[in-house]
Amino acid sequence: MKPLASILNALPPTKVIDESIKISEYTPLNLSVFNKELVEAKLDTSEDFEKYILNYLRENNAKVAFGGYIEGRFLYQRSSIFLNDSKPERNIHIGLDLWAEAGTVVLAALNGKVHSFKNNIGLGDYGPTIILEHEVENQKFYTLYGQLSLESIENLNIGDYFKKGEKIATLGNASVNGDYAPHVHFQIIHNIEDYWGDYPGVCNTKDLNFYIENCPDPNLLLKIT
Repeated sequence: MKPLASILNALPPTKVIDESIKISEYTPLNLSVFNKELVEAKLDTSEDFEKYILNYLRENNAKVAFGGYIEGRFLYQRSSIFLNDSKPERNIHIGLDLWAEAGTVVLAALNGKVHSFKNNIGLGDYGPTIILEHEVENQKFYTLYGQLSLESIENLNIGDYFKKGEKIATLGNASVNGDYAPHVHFQIIHNIEDYWGDYPGVCNTKDLNFYIENCPDPNLLLKIT
């Protein structure tokens, strides 16, 4: 069986955010522990972080900032979901984030049906989340879209079918998306196991190799760079 990464790489480029925004209006964003500017900025609240993102977009003459696959980050330390005494710290991001204004349209990456959806409530969590199921070259896999608006899941049904490029959601704001600046967390999942409307988007060092295998780089599909 052909590896999923090879299948994704062979597919034409796709978008998961507002089709009208050109790729030339995207700019890479480094939120890693190695970004000294970010550390020194001391972004303690979602409001601080949103200002940082908006300023970054303006400075780069961009509408979307993207990045974060296999990126170690400090920003999860404020949430007990990722940092508590019972489990190893999870701080390695295993999806791709696309940062834009709240309300920005989110698109289906490929033809697929709704596998599940859920409002993952909690500081640092996904908030409203949609998972689509796809099948390409007889391989089943899934795409996850997190940090959405509440309206995105209000009239959704399991099994609803979306075509590639069709609107499935809009970006939520900090009041519903886990208290982050507006963005979509986009992740590809090969084996979703028993997860429903949720799947880990951040892992620890010990589990990293598993997640690299099970959650290939979303840019293989998006081909932003």
